Amino acid sequence: MDNEHHAPRPVDAGLKGLCPRCGAPTLFDGWIRFAARCRACGLDFDRFNVGDGPAAFLTLILGTIVTIAAVALELTVGPPLWVHMLIWTPVTLAGVLGSLRITKALLLALEYRNAAEEARLRK
Repeated sequence: MDNEHHAPRPVDAGLKGLCPRCGAPTLFDGWIRFAARCRACGLDFDRFNVGDGPAAFLTLILGTIVTIAAVALELTVGPPLWVHMLIWTPVTLAGVLGSLRITKALLLALEYRNAAEEARLRK
């Protein structure tokens, strides 16, 4: 049976923590730690390296959203600095922690789908 035929879309793999090859919910072995391999099809997750990509994406995306919201709040209400810190610190932390797992899984699924590898020099 061809496992590629049953491969989930990268978005589904990201949202549900699915193996990018067989679609089994075996991608994670903890909140954000990948399992070593898929328990259903044996795909080696250790060969993929998402690195700091998810954190970089989240820093740029969530940082932009939080900055725009903080500026909008400042211009409309003008609260003291401590109110900004009270609001935006937990909002940022919750946003990063809530979306890090999804982003890591999505990038791993995209690496799998596109057969991404480290660059190598031809000799």
